[in-house]
Amino acid sequence: MARDLLLTVAFMTRRASISAADPVSAENVALDGLGRGFDAGEADFPLTIGEVAREFGITLRALRFYESKRLIAPQRNGAMRLYRRHDRERISLILTGRRLGFTLAEIKDFVGRHDGDGLHLSRQQCVEQINMLEQQKRRLEVAIAELRQIYSSFYKKFLDGDGSSNHFDGSRALPDRRRAK
Repeated sequence: MARDLLLTVAFMTRRASISAADPVSAENVALDGLGRGFDAGEADFPLTIGEVAREFGITLRALRFYESKRLIAPQRNGAMRLYRRHDRERISLILTGRRLGFTLAEIKDFVGRHDGDGLHLSRQQCVEQINMLEQQKRRLEVAIAELRQIYSSFYKKFLDGDGSSNHFDGSRALPDRRRAK
């Protein structure tokens, strides 16, 4: 408990001294924690859940979810989660695994074997994953082709003037998902 309290005090003092010295540097704490241009002691400086979420561009909910699945185990000080470099390396591996299409169970296995040198995949695992992603890609291409055909049929009906023009509005035929938000 005393160690946690000292860690929190050191964490808050470090952040306050950065803010006082250079207000812009307060946002660079996340970058500092990655060891860019700092000695090994500072490279393992803990970050809060919000700082880690911003660093990786993910939500707080995602980090809590990964913790609930025991993919990561940040240090806890009461309700505060503190993420060290090791935790952030694991998060990076988790996100890489997700981007490559692996399941969380597979990622948990890969992360469990992690020794600081990326995901450990066998040649067979790579081939299987490539094949699975290629199949997904083909299914997506078929779905896109079908949707384009449906879209074209609306436009053709509109041009033919068969009375269904009230069902075609070129500005709304392919919805802009950015407008929907």
